[in-house]
Amino acid sequence: MSDLPRTLGELRESGYRSLSVKQEMRRNLIGRLRSGEPLFPGILGYDETVIPEIVNAVLSRHDMLFLGLRGQGKTRMLRMLTHLLDERLPIVAGSEINDDPLAPISRYARDLVEEKGDATPIEWIGREQRYHEKLATPDVTIADLIGEVDLVKHAEGRHLASEDVMHFGLIPRSHRGIFCMNELPDLSPKIQVGLFNVLEERDVQIRGFTVRLPLDLCMVFSANPEDYTNRGRIVTPLKDRIGSVVRTHYPLTRELGVRITEENAWQDRDGDVRVATPNFIKEIIEETSRLARTSPHVNQASGVSVRMSVANYENVVSNAERRGILHDETDVVTRISDLVHLASSSRGKLELAMSEEPGEEDHLITRLVEEAVKNIFDQHLSVKQFRALVEHFERGVRLEVSDTSTTQELLDAFDSIPGFRKAILEVAGRIEPQLAEGSTAPGVQAAVGELLLDGLYAHNKLSKKSKRGRASYGL
Repeated sequence: MSDLPRTLGELRESGYRSLSVKQEMRRNLIGRLRSGEPLFPGILGYDETVIPEIVNAVLSRHDMLFLGLRGQGKTRMLRMLTHLLDERLPIVAGSEINDDPLAPISRYARDLVEEKGDATPIEWIGREQRYHEKLATPDVTIADLIGEVDLVKHAEGRHLASEDVMHFGLIPRSHRGIFCMNELPDLSPKIQVGLFNVLEERDVQIRGFTVRLPLDLCMVFSANPEDYTNRGRIVTPLKDRIGSVVRTHYPLTRELGVRITEENAWQDRDGDVRVATPNFIKEIIEETSRLARTSPHVNQASGVSVRMSVANYENVVSNAERRGILHDETDVVTRISDLVHLASSSRGKLELAMSEEPGEEDHLITRLVEEAVKNIFDQHLSVKQFRALVEHFERGVRLEVSDTSTTQELLDAFDSIPGFRKAILEVAGRIEPQLAEGSTAPGVQAAVGELLLDGLYAHNKLSKKSKRGRASYGL
């Protein structure tokens, strides 16, 4: 920082040349593409679909609209566009709108440059200071976005005919940077009309001032397709002025959904209890969300956010952690009985297609989890493998499991069924080889045992009576 020019004269001597913000983003994007540096670190599943569309839009110097259902990473990617800006940018010191020292546009900056010439003081700002974001709500006004006459400045003695009396909104303050409008359809139509000039002519007018501010900025927006018909819509002339519309989507495969959940969920807890999660539990959690996205009982126009899988995963880990704390166990493993607590972390993340009766949402979540268990069971196992186990229950035996039962209590119950533990060991070694050894081995055996019981119930080979985390299996 100490080596950077501090006056306009020093800036000119350094050979600095101004670029428009879109040229700057284009240049830096090309550099990243050539170096192989990731464009959106941590964003998974978009490498062949969404990211190429964003790259083309930046190369084309387009304004962008990210269109997609909730929980598809739109805002996260919009904020990461700042990585395409230069690390530092010179502005006229004290400028409210990041005036370019070589081409100032505000009255304040023009007067300062005229008065001090090459001695005009220069400041340097970072990438984050060049990004402004606004959530569209019905009460947003033109004054918030564009600007207004500042009556306080007028009361201080400044004349209404002077540009110095103007208060700049968020868009002028984003000059030489990126302005993001989240949930664009929620913006009232008359305010959307106020963006026409910004997108096409690249200038704004405030009240009756004859001056026009030729702004240099990249405009980006996010929207949910639901908003086109429900809460609001994007007026047609505004859509016409947005260069590229980028469609986002949910994870295309279950495996990808599991990876996204693992990267975003809080797994490494700060307590003394170590929690391990078998892969089949992770798959069931993700499959529950995937089934919800195709369920006729769920409003698909609203979508089912990835946040549902993340919250569900965290709750399952927390219940296993709770069990470990209660029974003073150091190593615990999540299991099927922990899935009963998915209801609390799924509520509100599903919008039912029909009128919601008390308890209807919880009932749907339970059905989705049961279907998910069946699908994952079928992926790894076959009901025919466990005919001997079913025959044992045909003798009138019932077996009870609970989300608060210790690992040893479950294993002792499983040992009461001839051949059950042997089947569990074989399945655990095949589908969870990493956890089937060492300190997590008993916990994995308990988790696999519950999977076998619940899978047989899902195929109507066993009955199940459930209440508050307890389940009794029989015929």
